[in-house]
Amino acid sequence: MAASTLSAAQTPLLDDTVDGSLDYKGRPLRRSNSGGWRSASFIIAVEITERFAYYGISSNLITYLTGPLGESTATAAAQVNALSGAASLLPLLGAFIADSFLGRYRTIILASLLYILGLGLLTLSATLPSVSTSVGQNADNVTLSSSLQFQVILFFFSLYLVAFAQGGHKPCVQAFGADQFDTQDPEECKAKSSFFNWWYFGMCAGTLITLWVLNYIQDNLSWVLGFGIPCIMMCVGLVVFLLGSTTYRFSVKGDEESPFMRIGRVFIMAVRNWKTASSAIAAEEEARGTLPTESSKQFKFLNKALLAPDGSKEQGKVCSIREVEEAKALIRLAPVWATSLFYAVVFAQSSTFFTKQGATMDRSITAGLEIPAATLQSFISLSIVLFIPIYDRIFVPLARAVTGKPAGITMLQRIGMGMLLSATSMVVAALVEIQRLKTAQDYGLVDKPNVTVPMSVWWLIPQYVLYGLADVFAMVGLQEFFYDQVPNELRSVGLALYLSIFGVGSFLSSFLISVIENVTGGDGRDSWFANNLNRAHLDYFYWLLAAFSAVGLALYFYSAKFYIYARGSTL
Repeated sequence: MAASTLSAAQTPLLDDTVDGSLDYKGRPLRRSNSGGWRSASFIIAVEITERFAYYGISSNLITYLTGPLGESTATAAAQVNALSGAASLLPLLGAFIADSFLGRYRTIILASLLYILGLGLLTLSATLPSVSTSVGQNADNVTLSSSLQFQVILFFFSLYLVAFAQGGHKPCVQAFGADQFDTQDPEECKAKSSFFNWWYFGMCAGTLITLWVLNYIQDNLSWVLGFGIPCIMMCVGLVVFLLGSTTYRFSVKGDEESPFMRIGRVFIMAVRNWKTASSAIAAEEEARGTLPTESSKQFKFLNKALLAPDGSKEQGKVCSIREVEEAKALIRLAPVWATSLFYAVVFAQSSTFFTKQGATMDRSITAGLEIPAATLQSFISLSIVLFIPIYDRIFVPLARAVTGKPAGITMLQRIGMGMLLSATSMVVAALVEIQRLKTAQDYGLVDKPNVTVPMSVWWLIPQYVLYGLADVFAMVGLQEFFYDQVPNELRSVGLALYLSIFGVGSFLSSFLISVIENVTGGDGRDSWFANNLNRAHLDYFYWLLAAFSAVGLALYFYSAKFYIYARGSTL
């Protein structure tokens, strides 16, 4: 009787244990006092501080480059795109280090420390004499030149140190947050899908605060203070992250071979067996009792990795079906990744030409009070913050009732909707720019770039709002897609692949700007990106991006049509 009572009392505890996870001391943990929204709240708070810090320097960077550092508009736009590209590609390195060596928790801590160092050095660089304040001063030219050169070197070193630190921080924090939900538990599995929505909500909340507060401080008070506050916020973020350590779930790493080695061996074996007849592969699949599936019919050349080159079947010389399917899962991502680049090129414009465009317009709110041009980006974040709760609490349940899918619509459908809204935003941007140029011409301001064009900056709001709505669909959809569709051990890498879309997109945008600048600005002509925006033609550029987006959308729909979800996912 006593034994029966003891067994009944212990059963809830056994059911409450989370398989495959340990606490920070390496002990088994219980679902009731670990992970879930409890841990995710700490991690989302960390993301808010990190986004506040990053956008605190990047959102208004073009103003600093064209102001204190004295660069041209086209050069500054290329520099901003280059930084954005580096910051979005470096997560591939950070994710590799985390998944192969340090783990996500340690990588986040190390990256945070480097982040704080970079922001501190950036603040220091802002205290030095700048180009704009040095022009006209009767100082020794050699000393002045040396001082300015040191400032520029320190500034860009600090900037790229921040980008490097973000490379370790960004993919690991989000993957670590999603790891706090157990996919084997029905309730936590459903909550995990909502996590990506609320993650992006928190990220945009941090960005929104930055754009309203920091941009004003940078434009009207001090760049030193404007760079110093993000440094303080990163310190706060690190403390918050450490405070949640006792609640986190840490994934158990088995003694299995590195996923990079497993997947790499599949490709090597497939290449070595490229002369193997299809009949031999079919015979091997039949011998293993493998039933033909849609997945097995795709990329059949990788099935050759199931055989050893010498015909041997010794352990370690052939690949398993699971390993082949992991390799196929990564290849399936390639078309989605490539077609998303069109969306990423459009995404790069909000912090460059949109900001310069707004700087020429009437930004007055009341007499003597103007909204900073970079703060207009806050309408992207504001629309996201307002729409994500509507999407998560209203749209998803309604769509779920119609489609029967847990997330309402599939991840690929969500991404495609975002791409369509992105293309629409470029059309709206082009039409607004045509109106701005016409207003400048009507008032005789074509050759007066420093005079405000009498057209309200609120005309730009629709294109910013469309940007935000596009992000709710495409950005969050891409995050969830690249997390969900890769092997479990490579989820940091999956999110790094998602971020790399925007890195490559920023570099493509920078390359496109440079080519157009050279082609349209020769022989004394004003280029599409002339410093005098009243003589430039940003409208042509926006129409070009709209056309690219339409082509990208068509290619995306074609590739999505043949995509097969990994692990039977229908999200």
